[in-house]
Amino acid sequence: MVSLETVQNSNSAIKEYGPNLVAVFVGGTSGIGESTARAFMKYAVSPRVYLVGRSETRASQIMEDLRALNPDGQINFIKGDVSRLQEVDQACKEIQAKEDKINLLVLSAGILTAKGRDETDEGLDKKLSLHYYSRMRFLYNLLPQLTNAAQGAGSGQRSLSRVLSVLDGRGNAPLIMNDLSLKDNYSLWNCANHAITMTSLSMEELASLHPSISFVHAYPGIVKTSILRDNGFLIKTALSALFFLFSPMTVGLEESGERHAYVGTNPIFAPRGSKGGNDTATGSDGLQGSGSYLVGADSATVSNQKVLEGYRADGTRASVWKHTLDIFKGIRGA
Repeated sequence: MVSLETVQNSNSAIKEYGPNLVAVFVGGTSGIGESTARAFMKYAVSPRVYLVGRSETRASQIMEDLRALNPDGQINFIKGDVSRLQEVDQACKEIQAKEDKINLLVLSAGILTAKGRDETDEGLDKKLSLHYYSRMRFLYNLLPQLTNAAQGAGSGQRSLSRVLSVLDGRGNAPLIMNDLSLKDNYSLWNCANHAITMTSLSMEELASLHPSISFVHAYPGIVKTSILRDNGFLIKTALSALFFLFSPMTVGLEESGERHAYVGTNPIFAPRGSKGGNDTATGSDGLQGSGSYLVGADSATVSNQKVLEGYRADGTRASVWKHTLDIFKGIRGA
């Protein structure tokens, strides 16, 4: 376990990356995304921050708080329903019009629902889109800016180019390979398993294709956020009771933000192409410094080789990323 004191000491060193870090928080207007943005703003020097979310009213309140935390920072809000790839693309265009580099991309938008398959007008299940496809679309679209961030650090200065997806790096499970988007085999269980495992596999594949960028798939633990808001009364009541039951094991929202700022910026989660040596963490493939990392609620790396090792060996890892690109092409043309 990484102690909170260690986490906060590491975060206090974010200033060593120098001024003008650019960070994008998808889902940054509530919950873990918001708390991570707050932690990042507290420590960074003159950062430029983008919050992507649905509520302009909520964003205005958060932006006021963030400016108070760091008067030298710049905060921008981009409104969008990121369950739709079209709106993901529009949000990315708005960011790319202003930025040629992105140092940190935090992906935490999601929903907790008891509904069955709920298709968007693009033909994807809303939950699976939020937890996987739209996150990968942000990542895919912003690869040029992430690459530029890795190459753009000054002489002797730390560089930071990282993608953090907050989901569940511990829970990789077998996939239904002939129905990855779950058109015919949808259940909440299958949806969770596919989003989690495809995230881990795709991040590994991308770490091999883009060795200057590091990728972290993190499990936040049990964090009480506003994620229950879109459910009916009975579901809210039942889930609230579960939160109460497990309250001794919950992670506070402020601590969660600190921990995700830590995994989003600490140099031990180094890109594959770095020369971090013995100071780097063990990657999701079991190799030190391999560029893609699975992290638990205590901010330490976790190992889950039982499923992932076989999927590396039989080519499934590459197949999952190809499937993802095919989905993008089918919906958006590229």
